[in-house]
Amino acid sequence: MRYAMAIDLKTCMACAACIVACKVENEVEENHSRCRVTQLVSGEFPSLKLELLSERCNQCAEAPCVANCPTGASHYADGGIVLVTETKCTGCKACIAACPYDARFINEKGYAEKCTFCVQRVRKGLEPACVSTCPSRAMIFGDLDDPASDLSTLLSSRRHRPLSPEAGTRPHVFYLE
Repeated sequence: MRYAMAIDLKTCMACAACIVACKVENEVEENHSRCRVTQLVSGEFPSLKLELLSERCNQCAEAPCVANCPTGASHYADGGIVLVTETKCTGCKACIAACPYDARFINEKGYAEKCTFCVQRVRKGLEPACVSTCPSRAMIFGDLDDPASDLSTLLSSRRHRPLSPEAGTRPHVFYLE
């Protein structure tokens, strides 16, 4: 089993419902967020292109945050989800420096925090809060190892890309073009 997410760039409205759902579900502190909406502008005037991306931890198969964590607090759990054991984390920020996606922060309790694909929900057979809340159903979550899953079917039929493939992390958040 290998969990992953796809985000449809044609239907994502950048409404930030995913951000709110995550903050509520995971009780994320007011000044922080486990996910964000970013804007990428490319091209030259007058032919500019704007992309709105819902970003979060990419749950990398080769996660530099795990490899660079000196205490073992950052680790792989069920389905390849990258988690942080708060009691092992010293807040040294090695994982933050290692992450090419700027997906982590040190919370007010002093340990690293990030998207967990709402592992507490996934373990109960539910979708992550961001996926279940998305009003345009632009987010799809599933098992990459199951060829019959909605996610695998979608990825096999549509062009898609991860963020920063050149980082060599083998991310498991994909953007459908």
